[in-house]
Amino acid sequence: MDLELRHLKVVVAIADTGSLTKAAALLSLPQPALTAQLQRIERALGGPLFDRDRRGARPTALGELVLARARVVLPAMKDLREEAARLTDADTDAVRYRLGAVNGPIVGGLVHRLAADEPHARITTYASWSADELTTLVGTGRLDFAVVGVCGSASPRGEHGVTWRTLATDAVFVLLPQRHPLAARPEVELAALAEVHWVAAPGDGCFADCFAAACARSGFTPRTMYEADPRGCVDLVEAGDAVALCQPTFRTVPGLVTRPLAGAPLRWRLLLGWHPDAAAAQAADRVLRYAAQAYADSVARAPAYADWLARHPHFGLQPGLGGAPAGVVAAAGADPA
Repeated sequence: MDLELRHLKVVVAIADTGSLTKAAALLSLPQPALTAQLQRIERALGGPLFDRDRRGARPTALGELVLARARVVLPAMKDLREEAARLTDADTDAVRYRLGAVNGPIVGGLVHRLAADEPHARITTYASWSADELTTLVGTGRLDFAVVGVCGSASPRGEHGVTWRTLATDAVFVLLPQRHPLAARPEVELAALAEVHWVAAPGDGCFADCFAAACARSGFTPRTMYEADPRGCVDLVEAGDAVALCQPTFRTVPGLVTRPLAGAPLRWRLLLGWHPDAAAAQAADRVLRYAAQAYADSVARAPAYADWLARHPHFGLQPGLGGAPAGVVAAAGADPA
């Protein structure tokens, strides 16, 4: 058997986790499959790579040698793939925009503006629940731009040299059935929702922790948090089985209302990212401007939020991006729906 990069990844995962069970979980493999792979690798190299007992797996002398080489080879191959992707990107003659996004209000308007401005451009989109995944795809040259949301003052994972610009900072609103007793209020105290069940779309940031902390400051621990896609969130709220945290530009359906949380205890920042060494970086200023205009459009479709922004000037579009309608003023993980 010839050794491949995937075999080196197995050896590194076992060494880093100290356990075949944990390494299998890290690599999303069944443990028997990982054990069989390790045995084949050890046969190919002529000896055991790990001493294994109840305390875990520790590298043998041969294992240490393989690990030392693997820790050089794997990063080098990763860098090679990234540089190759960027070089291929720079050499292509076709104008293209590969856009990735987490659930949010911007992508449709951004695609519309790019297509109108450059009718012959190739525009593709990719949806993900994971800001970390989108960061990796941009950093490795497989996407040109990504639109993500992060909680409060958090930032996306700082890997791959991706440049991030804040588009806007929104307050997180709550989505209620119109028949809910709190729906008639202009804003809702978080503490008034201590007894409800919650639902939110999945994500990989710190939003769940920030939400739990905000509830703790309001004197309660949140009850069940369901996880669903946006349609599932709407269905659960519509049925009266849960209340959803949502972006304030969320397009509601008949029978549902969005309301601000008093004091805006939760914030959601929208960011655009790209790699400064990629060919697409030349278009970054224009894409950023179009994304800001798409955000402004989403606010214009939510007049209640536009009115709220006029009274809360520290939220909304980032300074200097332009395209904001009157009343939209600048702003300094599970995701809201």
